[in-house]
Amino acid sequence: MAKVGIVWFDKDLRLHDNPSLLKAAANCDQLICVYCFDPSWLLPNQYGLKSFSANRLRFLNQSLLELDSNLQKIGQKLIICYESPIKILVDLINRYQVCALYRNRSFGYYENWLWNELQKRVTQVRFELSDVHTLFSQLQLDSVLNNFPKHFNEFRHQVEHLPVATPLASPSNLPPLVSVELENCFDTKTFSKQQNHQAGLTPFNGGEDQALVQLQAYFAASLPSDYKNVRDQLDGWNNSTKFSPWLSSGCLSVRQLYAALKAYEAEKGANESTYWIYFELLWREFFQWNAYTHRAKIFHFKGLKSHPPLTCFYPERFQKWCHGNTPYPLVNACMNQLNSLGFISNRGRQIVASCLVNELGLDWRFGAAYFEQQLIDYDVAVNWGNWQYLAGVGADPRGQRHFNLDKQAELFDKDGRFVKSWHGHTTVHALDSVDAADWPVEHK
Repeated sequence: MAKVGIVWFDKDLRLHDNPSLLKAAANCDQLICVYCFDPSWLLPNQYGLKSFSANRLRFLNQSLLELDSNLQKIGQKLIICYESPIKILVDLINRYQVCALYRNRSFGYYENWLWNELQKRVTQVRFELSDVHTLFSQLQLDSVLNNFPKHFNEFRHQVEHLPVATPLASPSNLPPLVSVELENCFDTKTFSKQQNHQAGLTPFNGGEDQALVQLQAYFAASLPSDYKNVRDQLDGWNNSTKFSPWLSSGCLSVRQLYAALKAYEAEKGANESTYWIYFELLWREFFQWNAYTHRAKIFHFKGLKSHPPLTCFYPERFQKWCHGNTPYPLVNACMNQLNSLGFISNRGRQIVASCLVNELGLDWRFGAAYFEQQLIDYDVAVNWGNWQYLAGVGADPRGQRHFNLDKQAELFDKDGRFVKSWHGHTTVHALDSVDAADWPVEHK
């Protein structure tokens, strides 16, 4: 009897450096390559927001189409299931007598709950989990995870000298596909047409091929040697690496990125800027394992602390923040850029997050949920970890971070070009149209 395996794609939409795909190829006679799109992602969540904006959906669709195209070149295809992963995977396992389910480790609480729940429901299947979303494996970090550091620098000192595994090559061929006939399972083109996504303005295109083009272009230039000097700029393609959308979706392996960085240093020399790229990757690493360790706490209002922050929720203020209509031109410009492109600089993210928490006095979770909706580089661990950090309920030893908006404008947009370019000036002069008792506020 043929051994049938499922490769469950999630945050690993690529062929290169994909151990789950290689394990499945080595141990199965037939494969089902599947991606589960949960319909709930398009419905309002507890914050009244969807998980996917048009930009996020467009980037994902492009990534899935390219993954399918690359799979077809080596004898496979991608099946997209428009249903909750539990229902679809249980149905696939039972209908096609699947013997093994392969997946690369995910770091979100919900994603790990799914994996554990599946193991309870289908006990006849072998579950194969691989580490590839991070620089280091769980085995390498056993001692660190047993007493996970409260702060980044403590984590960095413990891990930055650990070896990073060499990225794996893409498979040259795969076992033949199983012809799947199941309700709510589609080929990629049918699924993409059903989403009816808008073109959007984002300069990013999803997919493994695009990720590798950016990787080659960035390290072929001298940009890495100047990274630290320009990384805080609010605009400009070459002022940061721009790898995050492909890293978050798994179109690019972080180990492949690390290997390219080391090759660049060997050829052109290491300096503080090239180290700073690695430093930023270690921040990403910290947030992944922080989410893995603290699980649902990364979504709690009080975060990792014993007391919640002194913020509340004002619907009008939140809507003004979302739509770039606050009294703060720099914040408005950043939010307009985010809404248009699905991307803003790291400095811009800190500025608008500080404004939401400090100037507007809002519950940080609504800001995190809005970023989840809008950012094409949304990563559950990085996004919610960074918001907790800034709101003072996460891993920051200094507590709540408050950015002086006038100073930020002076430092990063002295000539006002960014604010003008992204239409940051509005006619709004007050945060609220009513006071705490719902009486109209008189504007003079």
